[in-house]
Order: sequence, then C-alpha cells, then structure tokens
Amino acid sequence: MNYFKNPIIPGMAPDPSIIRVDDTYYIATSTFHWNPPIQIFESKDLVNWELIDYALKKEEVNLRGSNTPAGVWAPHLSYDAKTKRYWIIYSHMLNMAGREFNADNYAIYSDSIHGPWSEPIFLTSIGFDPSLFHDKDGKTYLSILEWETRQGYQAPGHIVIAEVDLKQGTVGDWHRICHGFTTRGCAEAPQLYKRNGYYYLVIAAGGTGYGHGVEIGRAKNIFGPYEPHPSGEPILTSSPRHLFSLGDPDAGHFEMFNPNSLMQKAGHGSLVETPSGEWYMAHLMSRPLQGALLNPLGRETALQKMVWTQDDWLVMADGSTLAKMEFEGITGVELKQKPNQDIEEHFNGAYDLRFMTPYRPQKSMWVNTNERAGYLRIYGENSFFSQNNPAIMATRATSFDYQIETKVEFSPDHYSETAGAGLYYDSNNWLYIHLTYSEEISGTILTVLQAKLGNRIEYPHHRISIPNNIAGLKIDYQLGKAKLSYKLDGDWMVLIEQVDVSYLSDEGVNGEPGEIGGFTGLFNFIGSVDAYQRDSYADFEYYKIKNN
Repeated sequence: MNYFKNPIIPGMAPDPSIIRVDDTYYIATSTFHWNPPIQIFESKDLVNWELIDYALKKEEVNLRGSNTPAGVWAPHLSYDAKTKRYWIIYSHMLNMAGREFNADNYAIYSDSIHGPWSEPIFLTSIGFDPSLFHDKDGKTYLSILEWETRQGYQAPGHIVIAEVDLKQGTVGDWHRICHGFTTRGCAEAPQLYKRNGYYYLVIAAGGTGYGHGVEIGRAKNIFGPYEPHPSGEPILTSSPRHLFSLGDPDAGHFEMFNPNSLMQKAGHGSLVETPSGEWYMAHLMSRPLQGALLNPLGRETALQKMVWTQDDWLVMADGSTLAKMEFEGITGVELKQKPNQDIEEHFNGAYDLRFMTPYRPQKSMWVNTNERAGYLRIYGENSFFSQNNPAIMATRATSFDYQIETKVEFSPDHYSETAGAGLYYDSNNWLYIHLTYSEEISGTILTVLQAKLGNRIEYPHHRISIPNNIAGLKIDYQLGKAKLSYKLDGDWMVLIEQVDVSYLSDEGVNGEPGEIGGFTGLFNFIGSVDAYQRDSYADFEYYKIKNN
C-alpha cells in the first residue's frame, strides 16, 4: 500500500469540493476577499494537484470593502452527467456584522471545467454554504444552511433542502431537515449523495475551529426524515472526544485542540468515488505553529480514504474517526508525491497563475508584463490598509519555512510612493519591506512598515540609502518569525530579523466582531503604493518562493 502526506493542497485551500469526471479529479475551494475568486485544482491520481483556473474572472463578484473573513465562501462543484455540464454554486458573504451573515448565493455553469462560465444565476439569500445535487431522474436539489438570527432559537440554524429549477433560476419549497446529526452543533455545508437507495446528507459541524468535524445521516426520501450515523459522533474529525455545543452559532473551541495530532480543525468534507469503486473524502484542515493556537497557513485541503460498511454506513478506512496526516492511495496505483509549491517567475509573458490580488481584480492598467519585457510592472495605488485598490500581487504561503525573493527597480519622488515585498493576511495585518523617498537625503531609501490589528508601525531605525533605485529584497519566514534582507551590488545584508509575525494567522488577526479572527491564511506579495499623484510604478525583475 502507498501512503501519501497531507495536506494535498497546502496553504489557503479551504472548503474543498471534489468531483471526478472520467479519469480526472477536480477540487474547488474558497477564496474570500481574494481575486480571482474560486480556485480550481486538477489531479489524475488524487495525490498531486495543480491549480488550473479560477471560476470567476469577469468581475462577477465585487470584493472591494470585504471585511475579514467575508467574500466568496464554500463553492460547491458538481457535474450533471445528463447534460454533461459543470456547475459551481457559491456564497458571496456580504455582511457579518451583528451576526446577520447576509449572503447571496449564485450558480454558474460551463461545458468545460476551464470555462467559459455562465453569468451567475441568483438562487437564494437564506443562508450560506450551498450545494447542488443532480438526481438520476433529472431533478436538481439545493441544500444549504438556513441562517438563524432570532433570539431563543437554535443557532446557527436548520439544514434545508429544496428542489431547484436551474433553467429558470427558481427555488421550490424549503424543507427543514435537521440541526445536525450529533451534539457538536453548528451544522453547515450540507452535501447530498445517493447510494444503494439511500440519500446521504454529509454536513460540517462543530464550527470551523478545533471542534470541527464531518457528520452524516441518511434517508430513503430526499426530504427525510434522516437517521443519524449510529455512532452519534462525527465520522471524521481531528478531535474525536465528545463535544456538546448545541446552540453555539460558531466557535473556535480551543478546548478541543488535540495535542497528539499535527492536524487540527479537520472538517467540511466532500466525497468522491474512483473508477475502481474506492471512496475518498477531501476535507479542510489546519496546522498550528508549535506551542501556539495560531494557524498562519489558514485552512488547507487534506484527503482520507473511506469505506462503506455492510449496513451501508460510511466510515474511515482504518476504522477510526481521527483524520490523519497520511492517507492510503488508490489500490494498485504506484506513483510519487511531487512537491510543486516553489515559484520562480521571471515575467516573460504571462505571469504565474498562482498570483492573486486582495479586494480588487487584476487589470493590465495597474499590473502587466507588456510595458517592459521581462518585468512585472505594478502601478502604485491605495495604501495597503485599503480594502479597495491596493496594488498587491500575492501567492499563498504553503509552509512554515520559506524565502521570498525579488528584485525591484523604483524611482519615487514622494514619501507616499513605495514599492517592495512582504507578508500579507488582510488590510489590517501585514509586513512590508520597501523602497520609498526620503526628504532628509533627497533620495531613495529602504525601510519597513507593518500593520498589526489595524495599527501602523514604522521602523525609523532601519533605513538604508538606495543610490541607484534598485534593490534585491528577501524575506526569510520561519515558524512565525521573519528576517528581512536586501542586496545592492554585493552580498545579502540583514536589515532586521526576529520580527514576530505569528499574528499573521487565522486566530491572530482582528476579524469581524464575534469571530475568532479570520479563516483565510497568510500570503506572500510584491506591490506598490502611490498615495501622491498616482504616476509612479515599480518594475519587478523576478519573484521567487523557495520552501525549505
């Protein structure tokens, strides 16, 4: 038997929705305030995954002003074998203030996983985490969490199901199914499957924190009643001990941290069957910094092998409920797990697909490789505190030990013009080594700026003259600490080290009131600011990420 390491998709890749079409597997994941929305990954073997596209590339979603951790949530990917059409249904979380959680839910379709995708079809605002189920009789059903806002009612609400007419964009009568199948509460992310005459309802439970898990129930009728798994517990979790939290709308459940597991927060599962009849569950997971309940890499995608019992219940293949850092591969398939998270981009034409932008779409008017061959030109715009037009090009952090390296050419003439590289979580939380203009020396300097919980932190004792306006920049990230270095003509020189950036993590940032922080993840970036005349730009010669 071949065993492979989790996560299969490291870094920000939460809420995985997995399908197989013929001999190819696909996973769609959440992207929150990042553009382009909805990552789509592809694999031939369930082990090695590659980002192949994004679903929303035509500004179908306006993410400007999205507070952490709102934005695009929990895309569900499905394939209708009758029409040979791919579908994605997703939530656009617009507001989380007052625990109202206002989300609009849309579906898009395409004849190819690569698109083009249709214009979004609005379906409902009843809640979030929707999914589509295409039954063999041609009917389609929408399941979702109905978000509860009333005092005195069990939060976060019911799992509900309705028949949906995707051609007309109409939803039938809602049927309230359950509040979940165990005492963990916080049921969400319902997904339907059919096997041997049963409809199976798979849901996430326990909140997307340390008490997270996957629950299952079944019924002969799609609208129920559903009987819970006979164990009364989640079928997959990283914290198997019993948890009673009915009525808790969501929580980090730090008391459910499992000190015996590298993997935490396992939950939000999605099922796929191989051509040979083996079953797997893709699910989200997190890896905290050692000795701290902080998760810089956000929620990642993992895989576990599952089996069906003789009485038609789904369980983990090893007989436990504990999600693990290794999983058993497809029987008889010999292959190697190929790490593919390093990046070396020299901007010769189209740039790496993994570049994402917070809040705003990527457009050639502010970022392009056309104006200077072999360089990425970024025109400076808003401060990085902005949720509107920050000029940032970023990639997901995927390990606890890595280097970012770039070389930038920049000629500022005002202190409000900057360009450089950094670490970024959201508009309130980042670290930035950059070139800017100094009136004291009437020239370019290198310095550092930091945002922590919305507070601006300058480094006035770390300023270096850059006489020719060109500098190599490097950030060494290791276990929540950062070392910032620069290079002019000779060797790398350290500007500052042991900067505590552990707060750039899901639990370390200041998300919406009532939330534990965020649940997106750390990014690495290059970018530029021009809060002066909007006439400056920076040319980046290369961008490298090396994971150790």
